[in-house]
Amino acid sequence: MNNVIKIALGAAIILSMGATVASASPDKGKKLYMKKLKSACGISGGAMAGKHTVDEWSELNDAGKIADEIKVICPKVKDGALKGKYLEHYFDFFKEFGSDSGNVPSC
Repeated sequence: MNNVIKIALGAAIILSMGATVASASPDKGKKLYMKKLKSACGISGGAMAGKHTVDEWSELNDAGKIADEIKVICPKVKDGALKGKYLEHYFDFFKEFGSDSGNVPSC
């Protein structure tokens, strides 16, 4: 019985750590912005994130319009840079460095 409990607890810990690692992050969003969007946009990541406030970026994300807004700001962006798997990272980056956040990225 003790072994079953230990195995169950170990599995729960491993699963919870895996979920944390797989989440989006501003750092990954910054790297993706630098690699996929910066040349097409022609502006720094800070300038891009500063186009909206934190709340405005959140509203765009909730409405599923992050990709549309990126295309409005950067019309030269190719669709490959706006894949769904990238959008959550872009959002975290934009939200972290929105115009009213007080944070300034180094890109």
